[in-house]
Amino acid sequence: MPDDRVDIVTCTAPVNIAVIKYWGKRNEELILPLNSSLSVTLHQDQLKTKTSVATSASFAKDRIWLNGKEENINHPRLQSCLREIRRLSRKRHGDSDRDVYPLGLTNKVHICSINNFPTAAGLASSAAGFACIVYTLAQVFGVREELSAIARQGSGSACRSMHGGFVQWIMGQRDDGKDSLAQQVAPEMHWPELRVLVLVASDKQKPIGSTAGMQTSVQTSCLLKHRVESVVPGRMSDMIDAVVRKDFPTFAKLTMKDSNQFHATCLDTYPPIFYLNSVSHQVINLVHRYNRHYGETRVAYSFDAGPNAIIFTLQEYISMFVQAVQHFFPPDTNKEQFIKGLPVSPVVLTEEVKQAIGLEPMPKGISYIISTKAGPGPCVVEDPAQHLLRSDGFPKTTV
Repeated sequence: MPDDRVDIVTCTAPVNIAVIKYWGKRNEELILPLNSSLSVTLHQDQLKTKTSVATSASFAKDRIWLNGKEENINHPRLQSCLREIRRLSRKRHGDSDRDVYPLGLTNKVHICSINNFPTAAGLASSAAGFACIVYTLAQVFGVREELSAIARQGSGSACRSMHGGFVQWIMGQRDDGKDSLAQQVAPEMHWPELRVLVLVASDKQKPIGSTAGMQTSVQTSCLLKHRVESVVPGRMSDMIDAVVRKDFPTFAKLTMKDSNQFHATCLDTYPPIFYLNSVSHQVINLVHRYNRHYGETRVAYSFDAGPNAIIFTLQEYISMFVQAVQHFFPPDTNKEQFIKGLPVSPVVLTEEVKQAIGLEPMPKGISYIISTKAGPGPCVVEDPAQHLLRSDGFPKTTV
């Protein structure tokens, strides 16, 4: 008689924001990058993916639901992750003197995953998503090996979401990708004064996906070749040093310069790729004028493949800068709805600061702000009530 028992494991994983960007692959299948990169893992209290994986002998096939909608389980990158986790599980089970594998080796899986932030809007949703799926599958199948190389095969930047704090993705040299791994540079509590603001200018899906954009850049951009060979190696070393020493001015300058060069590479691509919009450009103007007024670097911006700004600053400066954002991008909502996440103390933006910055306000340019900080890597959710799948292994809600 078949065993109809359904076992469910639920985990969460974080978003990461690269301050030294990854753009371009030397191997599309294994997702091996042209250069190393470095990121800050954001706190899961504000931005995370949650994934539940169920397994049962009664399941007829593998299935996946993303944000309430069933998707194609045969997506090549997803299959790469599934195959590798199952291979390592079989190896671990076969090499053991006793049964360490908690579930049937041949059981199919049901995967259900949701984000608590906009998907495909340039907020690293695929990184958090694949990191969470790989981490949860590893718990289900009893895999204890290095997981960042597996997550990398789902989405390159997902390997960095396998760790908390400040993380480097070492590009590696081997053709098989076994040395292309993520490694923590410093834990999340290393720099407690560092704060992060996500300025959401658009939660719409970006017009050109990162994969397609990278491929075109690799084929057509001369600047990308220069960046990979002559710029990034030195920047990686300088950025790691700035993080270790908690040197915010250096961290900020490197972050902004690398963001600018990434988007310059997109413009140098043929046809050019435009991820930034008029609101993004105004945020860049605001940051530079704000820093110039105070005579020091108090805030920094970074933009991934989308128009939403990631702002890095220190705890002592965050309240005044948020007031500046509210003034120059007046929202059509109250403060409680405009600022989400970690609380920001109210302060008064003086007329002197407003005049020194001197920008024309852009009403409704910023939809809302997510206030957060560096946070931990993936974790298991112990409360069964938090499962996204019912006891029969199917989603609690679907669309």
